[in-house]
Order: sequence, then C-alpha cells, then structure tokens
Amino acid sequence: MRIAVVGTGGVGGGFGAALAKAGADVSFIARGAHLAAMKAQGLQVRSDRGDIHLLPTRATDDPAELGEVDIVLFCVKLWDVESAGQSIKPLIGRDTAVIPLQNGVDAAERLIPVLGGNAVMGGVAQISASIVAPGVIQQVGTFMRMIFGELDGRSSKRAADFLALCLKAGFDATLSEQILTDLWMKFILLASNASMMAATRQPIGKLRDDPDLRPIFAAAYREVVDVGRAKGVALPADAVDQIVGFTSHMPPAMKASMALDLDRGNRLELPWLGGKVVELGRQLGVPTPTHSMMAAMLKPYIMGTPA
Repeated sequence: MRIAVVGTGGVGGGFGAALAKAGADVSFIARGAHLAAMKAQGLQVRSDRGDIHLLPTRATDDPAELGEVDIVLFCVKLWDVESAGQSIKPLIGRDTAVIPLQNGVDAAERLIPVLGGNAVMGGVAQISASIVAPGVIQQVGTFMRMIFGELDGRSSKRAADFLALCLKAGFDATLSEQILTDLWMKFILLASNASMMAATRQPIGKLRDDPDLRPIFAAAYREVVDVGRAKGVALPADAVDQIVGFTSHMPPAMKASMALDLDRGNRLELPWLGGKVVELGRQLGVPTPTHSMMAAMLKPYIMGTPA
C-alpha cells in the first residue's frame, strides 16, 4: 500500500513512521530544515512505545514526484488546508483516500470542493507528539490511536485494507461508521483543552485536578456539546463524562499542539478550535461564555507572539 504523509509534524511523522516500520511504502512531504534533515539523516521518532529511525526516508516537498498513492494522511496546519489540498492533486487517483488528521471539525468539508467527495474520508488522530529538532519527533506518553471512515458511513475496501495495515503497525485503530460523531468527540476535548492549556501556559497534569479549574473544563466541554447538538451532530448522552474520563488519563506532561505553538511564538489554530466554537455558537444561538473568554484572551497571539 502506497501512503503519502502530507505535513510531517508530530501526527504525520508519528503515524507515518509506524506504518513504514510495518512495511508500508510511505513517502513524507515536508519542507525547510525538517525536510533537509530527513533526507540527510532519516526521520527519527522518539517514544516510550519504542524509537523508530527510518533511514533512508523517502521525503520531498513536491507531491508531483510521487504520483498516485492509495492513502494520503493529510496533516497540515488548519490554515493551509485549501492550499495544501490543491498541491496534492497529483497524488489522487480514482480510489485514493485522503484522511484529514487535523484538529478541528471542518477539514473534510473544506477539502471536498478541492479534491472531490469520493477522495475525502474523515479521520481522528489521538497522539501527543511534536517536532523537537529537524528530522526528530518526540512522542509524550504511549497513547496512539487513529479513527477513520467514509463520511457517509458506508463500508469500503480501501478503508478495510488501511485498517489492517494500521493494526499491523501496532497502534490502536478503528474503522468508524459514524466518523462525524467521532470528529466532534475529539473536538469537544481538543477545542477546550487546547484553550485551557494555552491560556494557562501549563500541561494537563497541572490543570485537570485543580478544584478551581475543574469546573471551567466541564463548562467548556458542555458548550461544545451544546453547539454540536444544535448543529445536528449525534453525540452520546454522556459525552461530557467520557471526555472528563479521557482527560484524567492523559500523560501529565502532555500539552496540546496549540499550547506548544504559543510557547514557541508560532501562529495559533485558535480560529478553528475555540474560536470555531464561538463562531458556531453565534450562528446557532448557543451561548459559549467560557470559550468566548478564552478566545478573547488568546486572540492577541493568533499570528504569533506580538512584536
């Protein structure tokens, strides 16, 4: 199975390296110093699950060099969805599956006008990993899961084949018949936790058990659930309890990618995370006071640390 990883950060690099180690034909699309290091020294993933060093690593900044592939793991930042979607058209064949593994909930619907409805699936990535040096990715903890499926819930051979490969690679994988619900369940978690960790500049272990902060987490989760249900998404009755339980088992040192971007002075995905909750709340008439406050606090940093 030929796989192209578009955006070789913590998510794309972590899952792509695991799939390559399992025998898949994986190519990585990256740029800059990260690409140069991968070409010269290979891609390294450091993890308590076991280190991986792909040497040599097939890497390029030009999708046209690769030709058509079976699976595209689409892992670029949310502000690059449309432009990156245009750039990967040479990868798309008649039955290629593009699986967006971004944060947020709208990457698939944004890609469909660019690549066509048949090409786009839905995907959820659950991993805490980031680039710590060019060519080097560090995973925090051992949790590593991918959920994916056709957007209309149908069964497909391409999805079943990819599931088998993921299981061979040794990480948790689920082929979902309700991928939109799964996307929103992650969105409840990530939109809230990313804003909390960014606003406080602290990892999850410093926050989740604080008696003054715990109610803020719960309120933020409930707001996203309310927005999702108002939008017509089928969310379980115990959605908030599930998310609280998931948060309680996160590695204490874990920081959401948006919080890491804030630490590094980088651009933030806030408009597609907490900001998206606020935007949809306004459109649907659902109050989002907790997310509105956090989004306002983080707004000065959206384009990076102010000069």
